[in-house]
Amino acid sequence: MSSLMKTNVASLLSKNVNKISSALPALDQRRTITSKIVGGQYLKAEIVRKKGKNLLSDPLFNKGLGFPRSERDRLGIRGLVPPSTLDMEEQGHVILAEYEQGWAARAEQEPEDEIIKSGVNPDNIRKWKVLQSVQDRNETLFYRLLMDNFYEMAPIIYTPTVGWACSHFSHLYRRPRGMYFCAKDRGEMASMVYNWDSDQVDAVVVTDGSRVLGLGDLGIGGLGISVGKLDLYVAAGGFHPRRVLPVVLDVGTNNEKLLADPRYLGVKSPRLEGEEYFSLIDEFMAAIKLRWPTALVQFEDFQSKYAIKLLM
Repeated sequence: MSSLMKTNVASLLSKNVNKISSALPALDQRRTITSKIVGGQYLKAEIVRKKGKNLLSDPLFNKGLGFPRSERDRLGIRGLVPPSTLDMEEQGHVILAEYEQGWAARAEQEPEDEIIKSGVNPDNIRKWKVLQSVQDRNETLFYRLLMDNFYEMAPIIYTPTVGWACSHFSHLYRRPRGMYFCAKDRGEMASMVYNWDSDQVDAVVVTDGSRVLGLGDLGIGGLGISVGKLDLYVAAGGFHPRRVLPVVLDVGTNNEKLLADPRYLGVKSPRLEGEEYFSLIDEFMAAIKLRWPTALVQFEDFQSKYAIKLLM
């Protein structure tokens, strides 16, 4: 290669490197946009390129329950998290409470709790927390453990221990699992089902939380029974974990204890009744049929006055 050609090539490479280098600050600037000053501090808007479950699985961009409703729609996570919102300070209080005292220790201090009195001991709660953390990190390992130790672990992930988990759902919530539909989603369910990231669903277990394991109205906490039931179907029935969907229909609650709980994550209003209730169920079923027309839908733990009518 002649010296002149080498010089030209070197010059061309240098120009391209300079162009790339000058473009990098512009790219960084587009990623973080300074909007305005509030209270002497800059507020910055981060451009997030992830949506749905991918966003909720990203520890840098996931805000847990801190996403406002407008962001939930825009980012495709409506229905993937409970309807309530908690800012970072409120979420921090929940974590600090567990940091200071674990749930097994707290359960020991509640001997009069109805579920503890029924035979669920604090060590069962510890085991439930261990298995839940494994399921959040590695579902393959979780189901391997469950299949190999089914008789020992089934009472931990399902009745009776799951009843305690359902009654404490709002305080135990850490990571999203399943889908949440409520009265505020009326008219939007057909689009919300597409926020779920699987095109193939074979089984849906849905509850309205009105009669959970004979414990009565547990509101949004009923999702725990849908999750536990499908865990059994996967481990013992051969369903693929990617093709099942646990759901709670949050139609409100008549449980005064839950309504008075500032950390309750469900809709804080009395339960829908009559035509309002049935029309919400109809919309949910139509949405499921639209997205997954061949899916089996199991109604779980509905109160008796509606259970028979819904199956007719």
